[in-house]
Order: sequence, then structure tokens, then C-alpha cells
Amino acid sequence: MRKKFKSKKKKLRFKYKFFFFLFFFILGMVISYRILYTNCKKIDDKEFIKILLNNSNHHNKNNSIKKILTKLNIKQIVEPTSILDNNYKKLVKQYKKEKKVNIETTNDSDKKLIYIYNTHQTEEYKASNFIEYSINPTVQMANYILEDIFSKNNLSTLTEEERIKDILNSNGWNYVKSYKASRILLEKAKKNNPSLKYFIDVHRDSLTKEKTTVQIDDKSYAKVLFLIGLENENYEQNLEFTTKINNKLNELYPNLSKGILKKGGAGVNGVYNQDFDKHTILIEIGGQDNTVDEVLNSSIAFARCFMEVIKTNEG
Repeated sequence: MRKKFKSKKKKLRFKYKFFFFLFFFILGMVISYRILYTNCKKIDDKEFIKILLNNSNHHNKNNSIKKILTKLNIKQIVEPTSILDNNYKKLVKQYKKEKKVNIETTNDSDKKLIYIYNTHQTEEYKASNFIEYSINPTVQMANYILEDIFSKNNLSTLTEEERIKDILNSNGWNYVKSYKASRILLEKAKKNNPSLKYFIDVHRDSLTKEKTTVQIDDKSYAKVLFLIGLENENYEQNLEFTTKINNKLNELYPNLSKGILKKGGAGVNGVYNQDFDKHTILIEIGGQDNTVDEVLNSSIAFARCFMEVIKTNEG
């Protein structure tokens, strides 16, 4: 009897110890998560892209965001403790402090030529890559890549910072009215910058990875697609301009473009604000499963072709 009693007592002790261990283990995990979450520093998309572009070579085939971070001696968040190092906060501070004026800066009085915006600002790319950087990868990321490249080539660019969501909310509109909201931004931008001549609405597709990705010279790109609304009476002018860019893409980056999709009729917008100006284009860069590297590569490719076309236009 005593042996049985002792045996039961040992089992109870083991159970208590196990439950105590489990309780404190879970408690420790929760506390650790809260500490790490609090200390995880978020970097603005625009600031991050500037860091990448100013520390990379656009013509390097093997260039990737991970290699850029390695070059800068920045640890990726591959283990929880690395978050506490706040490397990204230090990176931004260092960038701001040591940044050299290698871009021809423009004053507010400079004449803006290109306007970049997003009717659907919340469209996101593959989040798993950006967990490493504590950043939300949205289509606005592509805006800043384009702005940086255009600026380096002396093409004064205005990138929209105002939120579409705020305009929708202030007018009591739902998401379907997004093009109506972005029209307000277009008109405001043109009013404040009469010199604006080219308008780029950046989106992303919603197809699967295999349909939005292409390999060109051992480099992965997010495929691009142009959209033309047929409900615009002067859509032929938009189509002509977009076709020039698409042809240049086909010439320099075969299979990168999925072509030009023409939409009209019942159930679709059909205009997409392209009645605003004959140089208003809508481009979809990749899809929700594309990585940051792929979007970066495609944005650079598009920017190159876009510049060649408008430089011909501008003489």
C-alpha cells in the first residue's frame, strides 16, 4: 500500500511540475512576444526603397535586397533576438546622416513632369519577404522606386502621399468609388503643378505566382500588364502612348509584359481616369505572390522603357 501511495504521490508531483513548467513556458513566450513586437521597428516604404536604390546597382544581374542588406552589414530578422538590435532604425539614421547628394534634387518651384499615384493603395505583395524587414510591401513601394529612377535621370517627379482611404471616408464612399477618389488627387496635382504631363497609376494583379512571374537572363521579374479603358472617347490616344511603352518592353525585356488589356462595357469602370490626359496609363506590376526583388526588377525595367518613350516625345 505504501509503495502504491508513494507511486501516486510521485505521479502527482510530476504532473504539478509539468503544469507549472507549461504555465511558465507559455507565460514566457507571451511576454517575449510582447517585448519583441514592441521593439520591432517599422521603416517607411519610401525611406527603405531609397536606402536600397542608393546602395545598389540597377544593372547588376545578381542584385537582390538580401545582398544589399548583407553589403550594408545589416542582420536580417531570422531569429527573435535580432529584432532587439534595432538594426533597421540604425540603418535609417546612418542613411540620413551619410546620404550624399547623388540625385539632382528638385525644389518645390521646379516643374514636375511625372505624377505617380495608386488608385488602390492597399494592394500588397508577398508579406513573408518583408517580415524580415518589418515593412508592409504595397504597390506604393513601386512608386518610390520609379520616383528615384526618374529623379536620377533629371525627370522631375511627384509621388502622391495623400491617402485614398481618407478621401473615401470623408465623402462617405465605399471602395468601389476609388477611381472617383483618385480623380480628386489627379485634379489637385495638376492644379498645383500645371507642368505635369505624364500620369502613372500603379496597381498589382491578383493572379497566382506562376502567371505573374518570368525569368529573363537568370533574373526573376514580376510580369506587368497595361489596362486601357474603352469607355473614354479618346482612348485611342492613351492606347497609342501605352503601346509605345509596351513595344519597348517587348524589345528590351521579352515576355515581361502580358500585353495591353482593353476593358469596357457593363460591370467594369471602363475609363480608369484615362480621360484626364492622353498620357495617363494604368500598369499592374506583378501579383500578390511576387517578392520585393521581383517588383524591384520590373519597376526598374518599366522605368527604363518609359523614359525612352517620353524622351522621344519630349524631343
